[in-house]
Amino acid sequence: DARRDISVVGIAGPGDPMCDADKILETFRLVKREIPHVMLCLSSNGLAMPDYIDEIHDLGITHVTITANANDPVVASRMYSMVCYDDTIYRGIEGARILLERQAESIRKLKELNIIVKINTVVVPEVNMEHVPAIAKQAEAWGVDLMNCIAMIPVHDTAFENHRSPTRDEIDNIRQFIGRYVPQMTHCKRCRAEGQRYRDGIPELRSVSS
Repeated sequence: DARRDISVVGIAGPGDPMCDADKILETFRLVKREIPHVMLCLSSNGLAMPDYIDEIHDLGITHVTITANANDPVVASRMYSMVCYDDTIYRGIEGARILLERQAESIRKLKELNIIVKINTVVVPEVNMEHVPAIAKQAEAWGVDLMNCIAMIPVHDTAFENHRSPTRDEIDNIRQFIGRYVPQMTHCKRCRAEGQRYRDGIPELRSVSS
């Protein structure tokens, strides 16, 4: 039975899975029914997640990744072109503030239920790179279990096309410095689940939560 060889099932996109939360959670239910021993993982930007924390816990999802690229609305407004929340589009600092509040709520609630939380931070020089230690300090305060710094790759004809990617040394130095606040994930290689959507410049965040 091939199912015996599956130890982990994760859903990470494309986009934010929680935009289709009902379908995603039902998928996890079906997986758990067919493969009871499997470990379930979920990756999200956190915008819609607070409305589903109890269901996430009840389903036995043990590992959640939140992409947190800032903890200051001004910095976040440079990373995100817009936020669609509760069927309304918010731009600039207003949208960034909503996103950060929802991310913080998600992480606090997840940790209250002893769910393992990893933060992914996409590092963009001259945009949020100098701000990464502040994110790590906040992660420590939240009780986050692990942090993964991901280098942004500039792509032609996108918002970040003229921004260079951080060097390996810069990423290594950041990880070494912020490791005093939260353990660092250093073995990660960019994959479609965790990094591909950040190749496309400033993302738009959408949520169908109410």
